[in-house]
Amino acid sequence: MRGCGLVALATVLVGTSSVLNAPAASANGKVPLVGTFRLTAGACNPVTGTISGSWFQLIFPHGNTRTGFFFPNSSSPCFNKGYTIISPGTQGGLATGRFQPGPRRAFDTQGDARASAIIRPVAFAAIDLSLSTQSIDPQTTRPVPPPVIMDRGGRLSGSTAALSVAWKRIYINQGSPKPGGRRPGLTKPVSGRYDARSHRFSLTWTSLIVGGPFTGFIGYWHLVGTFVPAT
Repeated sequence: MRGCGLVALATVLVGTSSVLNAPAASANGKVPLVGTFRLTAGACNPVTGTISGSWFQLIFPHGNTRTGFFFPNSSSPCFNKGYTIISPGTQGGLATGRFQPGPRRAFDTQGDARASAIIRPVAFAAIDLSLSTQSIDPQTTRPVPPPVIMDRGGRLSGSTAALSVAWKRIYINQGSPKPGGRRPGLTKPVSGRYDARSHRFSLTWTSLIVGGPFTGFIGYWHLVGTFVPAT
């Protein structure tokens, strides 16, 4: 009987520990997902033309995610050059609750981006493009918070204000909201779905480019994969 009592006590303690260590829900029922959103690499099916995994599109000014006017990436392996498929970097994907800055030397002599933590550098119009997050947005020089993703019953929301694209020796903020908290033009909030059992996720958002050679264009981001909580 004493052994049974010890087992019961241990079960209670383990359950209590799990509750105490679980992320606390906010007043609106949203639970922060702190860890790494590990990406499933994008892929193009040459037979059906379907796109799977993680990718982004660049939309011309006055276009949208439905009807298009998508910028053709001449370096894309897809039949539909409007898609640029992306693969996980050395840290597996997008981290929340912390920054993933790029290297001190952000570009090589050709202008190829060298950051590799979030995604593997990917060719965009023959020049490698990559992503990073840091406390000061390199395009706007404004302070930004680290990425935050919240779950409410399987529906995701959050902030990617710190997300920065490096390409051809320029920086382009691709977060939502933008640094400072605004969502100009077709910048749409982060949204997605999350399965708490399998940890599978999907995340999408759009971000207007403000300033630089692509000002007025819109980045459309679609990330899928598996969430891995921080330990």
